[in-house]
Amino acid sequence: MTHDLRKTFDEGPMSRFQWSAITICITLIMLDGFDVLVMAFTAASVSAEWKLSGAQLGVLFSAGLFGMAAGSLFLAPRADRFGRQTVILLCLVVIALGMGLSALSQSSTQLAALRALTGLGIGGMLASVGVITSEYASNKWRSTAVALQATGYPIGATIGGSIAAVLLEHYGWRSVFVFGGLATALMIPLVLWRLPESVDFLVSRRPAGALRKLNALLRQMKRPELAELPPLPPAGERSASTVASLFNAGLARSTLLLWAAFFLLMFGFYFALSWTPKLLVSAGLSAREGITGGVLLNIGGIVGGSLFGLLVARLDLGRLTAASLVITALAMAAFGAATGHLGASFAIAFLIGGFIFGSMAGLYAFAPVIYPAAVRTTGMGWAIGIGRIGAILAPLIAGMLLDRGWQPPHLYYAYALPLVAAMAAVLALRRSAKAQPAGRVASAH
Repeated sequence: MTHDLRKTFDEGPMSRFQWSAITICITLIMLDGFDVLVMAFTAASVSAEWKLSGAQLGVLFSAGLFGMAAGSLFLAPRADRFGRQTVILLCLVVIALGMGLSALSQSSTQLAALRALTGLGIGGMLASVGVITSEYASNKWRSTAVALQATGYPIGATIGGSIAAVLLEHYGWRSVFVFGGLATALMIPLVLWRLPESVDFLVSRRPAGALRKLNALLRQMKRPELAELPPLPPAGERSASTVASLFNAGLARSTLLLWAAFFLLMFGFYFALSWTPKLLVSAGLSAREGITGGVLLNIGGIVGGSLFGLLVARLDLGRLTAASLVITALAMAAFGAATGHLGASFAIAFLIGGFIFGSMAGLYAFAPVIYPAAVRTTGMGWAIGIGRIGAILAPLIAGMLLDRGWQPPHLYYAYALPLVAAMAAVLALRRSAKAQPAGRVASAH
């Protein structure tokens, strides 16, 4: 996008159309929050019906995350060629099919395959959603828009968990997947009708009818139309971002530290989100109380993520993120000690959610600090991809440890340790990061 056109977005007033696009993006992230945790909400019922071992249940938790990693690495980049809106629509179809067919599963193997398919759609969609949110927000409102998008994940998980508890009680676990599939399918016509294509894509890739489509968007945003497409920058300024570029110009140490921090945090993050409802049931609580514990994690995330977004503009990013990680580790250990005590478990679950989502927001804020604009998207994408490996491994390892006789409290003690290691990586990253403003907190899970 040329300087003048970008300037109209960055410095101009926000139109109703722009806020509409951002609202749709937030809603899509809410669907992500529900989909990622639908397995956590239904785990106790699925396990009881098919008499699954801990390792088998861990596979079900990790299958969706494996699909998300594959979607992020292989499907999301297609948006640079075919357009953000096109890829989002394709991904919504994949998600709706995966969720709907999951309700018809007759074995854990079938369900795992369909969870991977659903995750493929989610992973492929997230990058494009983040790009559209950031692009259609002005400088004045961009941080707010991205912070709102970040809270869409726990909001979706919270609302979805509440609905799942009712559906489970009256209709069984399959109804929860049916609900998720229908909710996703309903977003397809809304995205077709109201979610705009990326302006940057129209200008840089120039698909058929690019000028007409660009002017249609400008009209809806009450901006002057263009007589012709802006000129492309010189070829020398359009160098492609590659993974190797993340290790050039003194970036290698920061890249490795960021990857380590993402891996360690997502290792603890997805253990807590995936296993907490089931482990609470194993500790003697009811299925509904187990889901409530999972919902409270996400309610805490809404509060913590929003508060972090406000504080990061005023406090040191590295210290704030490190402090959040330490508090999360302590809360995880306390939760292990309190497992089986209803009131204490719920209160600590809220604290874990608040600080672990705050920690995640802090890591997302580091990429704009560390990387120059030319490699920023690549840097963030690969950091999240490395983090997904931790997300995949965490539920699997927890399931195997349970099969070996580990008790729920011991798991929480053990999974607190990677968060302490993540804190050390963040403090080292802080020392190597360039001294510049924290940038924008981006959203991706």
